[in-house]
Amino acid sequence: MKTLIRVGIAGYGAYVPMYRLKAAEVNRMWGTSGEPVEEKAVVALDEDTITIAVECARQAVKRSGVNPALIGAVYVGTESKPYAVKPSGTIVAEVIGATPSVSTADYEFACKAGTEAMQTCIGLVGSGMQKYAMGIGADTAQGKPMDALEYTAACGGAAYLFGPAEESVAELEASYSFVTDTPDFWRRPKEMYPRHGNRFTGEPAYFKHITGAGKALLAETGYKPADFKWAVFHQPNAKFPINVAKMLGFSMDQINPGLVSPVVGNTYAGSSPLGLAATLDIAEPGDKIFMVSYGSGSGSDAFVWKVREPIKQRRGGPKVKSYIERRKYVDYATYLRHRGQIIA
Repeated sequence: MKTLIRVGIAGYGAYVPMYRLKAAEVNRMWGTSGEPVEEKAVVALDEDTITIAVECARQAVKRSGVNPALIGAVYVGTESKPYAVKPSGTIVAEVIGATPSVSTADYEFACKAGTEAMQTCIGLVGSGMQKYAMGIGADTAQGKPMDALEYTAACGGAAYLFGPAEESVAELEASYSFVTDTPDFWRRPKEMYPRHGNRFTGEPAYFKHITGAGKALLAETGYKPADFKWAVFHQPNAKFPINVAKMLGFSMDQINPGLVSPVVGNTYAGSSPLGLAATLDIAEPGDKIFMVSYGSGSGSDAFVWKVREPIKQRRGGPKVKSYIERRKYVDYATYLRHRGQIIA
């Protein structure tokens, strides 16, 4: 898919909470072994999806230099919003100064809610309906105690302000969406934790959809994996993104910059957007970035980005790497308290 008007990323921002829970601490608690990731990010007592989204949005606005009053849409993709009935987007729009002439909404599509919001923003700017629109992916992901998700369900996010390509740090060349009804992961109303279909989580879920979207976009654009400097894939664990990259023909040298989640855990809706932010932090003008998200249920959004010259002037401020490197470890009981599972 290509837009009628050329669209790009005017500014971007990311955030990863400081607190960490080591996989070894989960093992200690349950007498288990095996560490699919080293550690995961955990929110503080005063943090949630909205505070994460606000931090990301503020960075994106600051880096872009755009007057917030000109932002015509703010969409937040998440599967862990603080309110069941109150929107998150209105709060973010209010804090950054985009209200009242703005469209807001909360998006849901499991782990690709963030890129779903980004696609909508791209469509608004690409059609000429809005000059600037912001898409955010943020989560404080949940994992049931003693479940495999407890090791990886983490917290973090990223925000992208889209605008005219000539003003951007990275231009969108094309995108593609691939969706089927594959029930690998779900949570019914009033359930505290999501459940997953075990054997469905790899094939025919994650791998089928990412390769489906990735191959279709490569065919549509005529590009080959070797044409890209970087590649970013949804990161539910340490193995899946590496394996899917090999299936599509990408090398480890291309995907390493985007692999932030095996260190801080799976940020769900913020996973691939956070990986893209980590890549933009180090990419150079002219670099091409291949990006594919994944959301259970199931679907993938694929993007081709071309980094532009303004990136050199617009990536001041905290980098994803700096957020990952600042850490304070908590024990299992403190982790439960921070997640609201122990209330005094």
